[in-house]
Amino acid sequence: MLLSLIRNGASLSEWITRLLLSLPVILLALTVHEVSHGWVAMKLGDPTARNLGRLTLNPLKHLDPIGTVCMVLFGFGWARPVPINVRYFKKPRRDMALTALAGPASNFIMSFFGVLFYRILIAVFNSVIGPTTSEFAFNVANVIVTLFYLFAWLNLSLGLFNLIPIPPLDGSRIFLTFLPPKYYFGVMKYERYIMLAFMILLYTGIVTTPLGWLVGRIFSGMNYLVGLIPGL
Repeated sequence: MLLSLIRNGASLSEWITRLLLSLPVILLALTVHEVSHGWVAMKLGDPTARNLGRLTLNPLKHLDPIGTVCMVLFGFGWARPVPINVRYFKKPRRDMALTALAGPASNFIMSFFGVLFYRILIAVFNSVIGPTTSEFAFNVANVIVTLFYLFAWLNLSLGLFNLIPIPPLDGSRIFLTFLPPKYYFGVMKYERYIMLAFMILLYTGIVTTPLGWLVGRIFSGMNYLVGLIPGL
């Protein structure tokens, strides 16, 4: 995301503003994402995440350095996976898939509410800001609206990105649970190499370009649905 701003010739002040607004959004999005995994796992019988102190909103417990940097630069990234012990699950394959889905689902829910508050704020500010409004008040309103826009966009990006079936993303946990064990462990042996190749694809834009297009279409759909609410 920020890398695209640089490539598009964004001003330094715009770059810094987006960076400062994105950081708390990214921290919250990644944290809630991982806590959701752990919470659902616990409800399904696995106390591992709770016992290791991962059911906390402290972002330092969940951040993956590389995944966080990718989230800042590209708008797509990942957190440090919550440990899951499938031996606690009554139905391991089903429960593993549900646990993996919990993270992206939490981001989609937050994204929708981000769009909702984004539209509410635009409606409110349009009704109170006029020709006599000071430049300072206008800039503050613009920053607040931009914050909720980024909140919606980045949560949607995080949720969609993590559904890609490549380790260590959640999509791999969902997809691989439907494979026979020998194929599952065969793929996981090459996790590091797969991730390295995937990061190269991220930088080249081969992955981010179609994902960005998809995020834009879904965001527009959410924005349209919220716009059907009277007054928005």
